[in-house]
Amino acid sequence: MFASLLLDIPTSFVQYWHATTVLELVAVVTGFACVWLAARESIWNFPVAIISCLLYVFVYYRARLYSDCYLQVLFIALSIYGWYEWLYGGRNDTELGVTHATRREWLAGAAFALAFTLGFGYYLHYNTDASLPHLDSFTTAGSIVAQYLLTRKRLENWLIWILVDLIYVPVLWYKDLYPTSLLYALYLGLAAYGYWQWRREMARPVSALPEPASV
Repeated sequence: MFASLLLDIPTSFVQYWHATTVLELVAVVTGFACVWLAARESIWNFPVAIISCLLYVFVYYRARLYSDCYLQVLFIALSIYGWYEWLYGGRNDTELGVTHATRREWLAGAAFALAFTLGFGYYLHYNTDASLPHLDSFTTAGSIVAQYLLTRKRLENWLIWILVDLIYVPVLWYKDLYPTSLLYALYLGLAAYGYWQWRREMARPVSALPEPASV
């Protein structure tokens, strides 16, 4: 499937303006901005993310990517939670610092991703007209895990985003969401940058670091 998409790239670019909506373009711009701000550890990534997610509720619904549509609602809730955590989640209600994900978070995240992919993928396949139900469910599950880790300022959130973005790029192109597909290609670079930037934060002198995450 994805190999044939490469052969259709010239035709796809010609059809670009016909398939793209203003709503999607604004969602793309705000989506890029919120990830850039997160990579820079700016608290403003959360209000911008809320705006972008609201727009993508409509974009994904039109594309029949229902799992990703519902995901945006959860992202809005996680953004509100993350906004608070980044400000007051550290010791004595101070600003949260970058730490590693705990063993418990890894195990819980893996179990959730597997259960969600199989369960919700099954539901979408047999009860809706969803496109690519299990792949859609897997990227949704991975995004939820990555977003939760981001709200806790866990370094490894960027590694999961890299994996998810590698899948999203061809899937979104296949669904004629060309600007969003290109956006996720840019997300790959931003995720790599975010990982590098947050590792630098963790490499600061011990006195400047928050207490390590407990297992």
